[in-house]
Amino acid sequence: MRDPEEATDGPTDPRVHPEQSPGFDVDHAGLDDIEVSREDVTIGEATPRELAAADTSLIASESAREKIERLATGDAVERQRAALALAEEDHDPAIVEALITAGTGDDDADVRQFAVEALAKLGGERAGPAAVEIAEDDDPWVRAEAVVALDRIDREAYADRIEQALDADHHAVRRNALVSVFKRRGEDALDPLLDAADDESERVREWAVHLLAGVDDDRAREVLAETADDESEPRIVRGTAARALEADPGRFRRQFSGALDRGDTTLPGEDHLNRRPDL
Repeated sequence: MRDPEEATDGPTDPRVHPEQSPGFDVDHAGLDDIEVSREDVTIGEATPRELAAADTSLIASESAREKIERLATGDAVERQRAALALAEEDHDPAIVEALITAGTGDDDADVRQFAVEALAKLGGERAGPAAVEIAEDDDPWVRAEAVVALDRIDREAYADRIEQALDADHHAVRRNALVSVFKRRGEDALDPLLDAADDESERVREWAVHLLAGVDDDRAREVLAETADDESEPRIVRGTAARALEADPGRFRRQFSGALDRGDTTLPGEDHLNRRPDL
């Protein structure tokens, strides 16, 4: 069984822990009887080739130069795969410049998103300014990834820019900023966490109450208790708050590694091609 006090990179993923999923062990009469409340869940269509875009093993044998060429001239799927594959190369100015060009100018949002993710992994003095620029992208999911990148590149140096994202107009951006702020400030992030616990997005509220598990303060416990008992909240938010109440704050902070490095750890419900919902 999962240790309820063990800090994780995020609220429980129902796919991994089905016993904690909404509707578990309930005999539903039909589909109409099942609660579905995720405000950003959409159902789309993708070809098998598009679904395999994150499979970088298909071009693993190519040279960095060939991947750069693919990033510049391939179709959208090829460019997506090339951007992800270039993240696995050693840092090289030519690679960084190719990723900056893709991250700031490609006409496919997924390519821009994967490019800024790759830039964060490669790092270097050009990566941070590029991520700041990409953080102004028209697509909210690209902006959310840029916050991830700024956190990874230099959380302290870009602290002000990340904190600005707490007031962003899209929940994924606010969520990523909130996680970064907690990683940097720990218990001192209480005020933004309390604000986020009242966010209009259930996804942000879910993360806010999860992170409040790491704050040893009566105000945090009061909000967690209220949320856990609030029948107007989705069950996953209430359940996350209830588990946070049972956690040891010090242990949570020591074990919490955050969830912003999606190259290594995806957020609950995510993979490289499942960016809607993005948490």
